[in-house]
Amino acid sequence: MSAELGLKIALRFFLGGGAVALSAVIARSMGGRVGGIFAAFPAVYVSAVVAVGINSPKTAALAATLELSKGALVGMLANIFCACSAAWYIPKYGWKKGLVLALVVWAFLATLIYYVAFEMGWVN
Repeated sequence: MSAELGLKIALRFFLGGGAVALSAVIARSMGGRVGGIFAAFPAVYVSAVVAVGINSPKTAALAATLELSKGALVGMLANIFCACSAAWYIPKYGWKKGLVLALVVWAFLATLIYYVAFEMGWVN
């Protein structure tokens, strides 16, 4: 494994794991709503931007980060619908079935949103 790949994996591990652990601690001490704000911390996005910056030549890093950000907006929009779906389905069906239904909504809408954005020429 190359040193760069190891750095990327470690960065994603620590940012993602740290964000999850921090949101859990905050949720326990301040409540789920506040913890949920921290659960939405874009750890994967931040580590992806850093990885793009490390791997791209200086002149191409801005363009690569812009493309990554456009895709992240699609994913974040789908995440908003997933969170709304979870808030709707979990009280109705319990956390297991509600979470599965919310993830199904996310998968469907992420695909649909990406397709629409692609057709409009907004993402490649």
